[in-house]
Amino acid sequence: MELEVRHLRALCAIADTGSLRKAARQLGMTQPSLTTQLRRIETTVGGRLFSREVTGSRPTPLGRSVLCRARPIVAEMNALVKEVRLEAGQTADARLRIGSTGSRAVVGWLRRLRTRHPDTDTTIHIDVSANALLQMVAAGQLDVAFVHEVEGAPLRVPEGVERRVLLAREPQFIALAETHRAAARPVVRLTDLAADQWMVDPSVDGEGPGLRRVLAAAGLNPRVVYGDYLTAADLVASGEVVTPCQPTARSRQGVAVRPLHGDPLTVRLYLASRAGTDARAGTAGPLDVNALFGDLEDAYLEIAWASAAYRTWLIRNQSPLLRLHSARMPDPVLDIGLAGPAEGS
Repeated sequence: MELEVRHLRALCAIADTGSLRKAARQLGMTQPSLTTQLRRIETTVGGRLFSREVTGSRPTPLGRSVLCRARPIVAEMNALVKEVRLEAGQTADARLRIGSTGSRAVVGWLRRLRTRHPDTDTTIHIDVSANALLQMVAAGQLDVAFVHEVEGAPLRVPEGVERRVLLAREPQFIALAETHRAAARPVVRLTDLAADQWMVDPSVDGEGPGLRRVLAAAGLNPRVVYGDYLTAADLVASGEVVTPCQPTARSRQGVAVRPLHGDPLTVRLYLASRAGTDARAGTAGPLDVNALFGDLEDAYLEIAWASAAYRTWLIRNQSPLLRLHSARMPDPVLDIGLAGPAEGS
C-alpha cells in the first residue's frame, strides 16, 4: 500500500478532532472504515500512529513525526484545489445555507460544519418564526433548518419537507428574578407563579397559544403580555415578568433559570430539509443531511451538558440524551447519574 493524499487527510482529521468517530464524520466515512484505513496506514509506516485513551485518540511520537510531514502536503493540496475551482468558476457553487430559530447550539453547529466543509461558504439565517424557516426550505432558499415546535401547536410543514427529530420533548424552563420567592427552590411549580405577569414573544410560532393552554389546564389565568426576549431579561431581573426559556439558557445577573414541576411546557426539536438525497439546489454536490444532523446532535449535547440546571434535570429524569452523551462524550459524572434510580421532577 502506498500512502495517498486521502490517507494523509485522514491522519490530520484524527489528530485535529481527537476522535476516530468525529474524524470519520468529518471525512464522510463510517468509523469502521476509517479504523481499517488507519490500521493499513500504520502497517505501511511500520508503527502505531495514535494511542487510544479515555479522552480520545492522541498521536504517538511516530504519529507526530508523520503529521509534521503530512500537514504541509494536505495544506498545499487544499490550496491547489481551491485555486483550480476558482479558475473554473466553481467557488460560488460551494455553499451551504442553514437556518435556525434561536438556540445556543447554533454556534457549535456552525463550528463543526465549517470544520467539515472548509471550502464551503456556510451561511446562517436566524428567524424566530419556525414556519417561515420551513417555507424557505421548501422554496429552496435554505438547505436545512433547525426549528422547535411547541407542544400542542404544530407547525405548518410544507409538502416535500422531511424532518429528523433531534429531541421529541425538550422541557422549557422558567426565567424569574433571583429575588422571587420561588427562585430559592430547585424546581418551580406553576402555582408558585400564579400572581406573576408572564411575557411571551408573539412572533415565536405557537408560543403564546401553547402557554395559555398550559396555564388554563392548571386552572390559572395570569396576565400575559407580549414583548421580545431580547429586552425581557431586564424586566425579569426587576421582577416585572416571568418568561419561559430554553433549558440551555444562561443565567444573567439578577435572573434565575429553573425547571418547572412536571414539565408542562415542552417543544420538539427537529432538522428540516427537502425530501430526496440531493437537497442542495444549485450547489456542486449532494447534501449529506445525516452528517449535518450528526453535527447538530453533537453541538446540542455540548451545550446541554454545559448547563448545570439542564444537566441536573437530564440525570434526574434519566433522559435518552444521557445514553447518547455517554456513547459520544464519556463522563464520570454521567456514569454515576446512569447508575442511580430515576426520580420525578
